[in-house]
Amino acid sequence: MRTDQDPVPGTVGTKGPRTERARLAVAGARAASGNIFGEPDRGTKLGNVIFPALLLLALAFALGGLCALLAWSLVQGAPRLDLDLILNNPSRLRPETAGYRTALLGTIYVIAGVILLIVPLGVGAAVYLEEYADKSRWYNRLIELNIQNLAGVPSIVFGILGLAFIARGPLSLGFVAAAGSLTLALLVLPTVILASREAIRAVPPSIRDGSLALGATQWQTTSRQVLPAALPGILTGVILAVSRAIGEAAPLLLVGAVTFVTFNPSLFDGGYSVLPVQIYNYAGRPQEEFHTLAAAGVIVMLVTLLLMNSFAIWLRNRYEKRW
Repeated sequence: MRTDQDPVPGTVGTKGPRTERARLAVAGARAASGNIFGEPDRGTKLGNVIFPALLLLALAFALGGLCALLAWSLVQGAPRLDLDLILNNPSRLRPETAGYRTALLGTIYVIAGVILLIVPLGVGAAVYLEEYADKSRWYNRLIELNIQNLAGVPSIVFGILGLAFIARGPLSLGFVAAAGSLTLALLVLPTVILASREAIRAVPPSIRDGSLALGATQWQTTSRQVLPAALPGILTGVILAVSRAIGEAAPLLLVGAVTFVTFNPSLFDGGYSVLPVQIYNYAGRPQEEFHTLAAAGVIVMLVTLLLMNSFAIWLRNRYEKRW
């Protein structure tokens, strides 16, 4: 007998009843296989214990490193954690009052430009490859192969590419923040494409078939059914891409991210700096005050990253659907 909590046959139900049914099915299958094949041997039981232990050890190692970095930065940079840190301009002569104002603004401009570029380009490429591309065509397979290979190219290579074709060369944007945005967008674009493809691929085919069967066009099915369902996965890819972009310094050094900028930067005019470059410069100076300033800058960068990711995670959870 079907209860009120059970999903109507042929429709998408809630997660709770389906999980319970799956659990009972797995338990029944395990009992049946145990009766047929007998109890697992000692090596199998030992592997069932060691494998989760290794997973927990890897997780503890990663979290321990992150906590150690945060603790060191907080302890080392605590004397400079004040409003002057984000309101004052950088200085080579007065480390006790120097801040990250221009670098913070430059980071916000560069990352905003990266997001504006990677979302439409990355999602558009993923939609084409998953929903429209003919997989039997050689050029589509070549595009897929190149995207996968570009995800592993070192960041300094993208910096040289940006110097040759964006800051100089065909585009000739100059050493401005927009050139940095374009360079970082090229760097993280494969991450967004690959994550978006996986998210689109995870949408159940029955959603597409049902929409097409009701008379919707392929574009209407993609825009109104597939993309909304894949949005949480797409936003996860954007979060990963932004997290990598905000910490990159090497490619930006080649496209104009200078160390000291004492005026508010703009996207298309004048010099700019970003937080990783500014922190690296402060950390390389011999005075102890600059080391404290660099540790405090790490906290500023992590807080900026946390705020951006928190907004993206809120969007992801807001539009997440369970199948």
